[in-house]
Amino acid sequence: MKPGFPLAIALATSLTLFSSPLLADVGTPSYAGKATDLMYLDNGMVLEGRDLESPDGYTSGFRLTAGFSPLALPRLDLGAEFTYRESDEVPARFGDQPMILNTTSLGGSLVAGVRLGHLGLYAKSGFAEWEGDPINRPDPFAMATAGTARVQGFGARLQLNRLVSRLEFEEIDAPSMAHLNLITASLHYPF
Repeated sequence: MKPGFPLAIALATSLTLFSSPLLADVGTPSYAGKATDLMYLDNGMVLEGRDLESPDGYTSGFRLTAGFSPLALPRLDLGAEFTYRESDEVPARFGDQPMILNTTSLGGSLVAGVRLGHLGLYAKSGFAEWEGDPINRPDPFAMATAGTARVQGFGARLQLNRLVSRLEFEEIDAPSMAHLNLITASLHYPF
């Protein structure tokens, strides 16, 4: 288990245990991915989890989001997002030297959003710890690359009846992790 993973679990648990009754039928949060598959807890916390897979097939993982809406500001959504990703055989550069990496990253971000009728806008900011293991080592004494990088992103969510459309941009500020910088768009229609 990665060193930062117990901290992420403790943070999500504390958010769940210590939030007051904050959600009284205020709608789906602005940062939620789908119209369904959300868990509403009695204390007002909203939990959502989903699998992640990049279009190029290099990366898979999961994302867990926990958040709430304050009673005094029912259109405001606040939350925390935890992301775990594994990538296999990703082309990268370390300095001026090309290499192929297997990477693992664990990230945490704070998320804030606002709902304006059917439209929700949100932004996130946080950090990701990553580790890369070079597959093609040109130097037999080469060490694995690792680091901590800033995560930032923003998105929009539009829900009309049961149709949910979402557009999101996410960036990890590390050259070796550029394969995780994504612009995603999705449409969901549960039936």
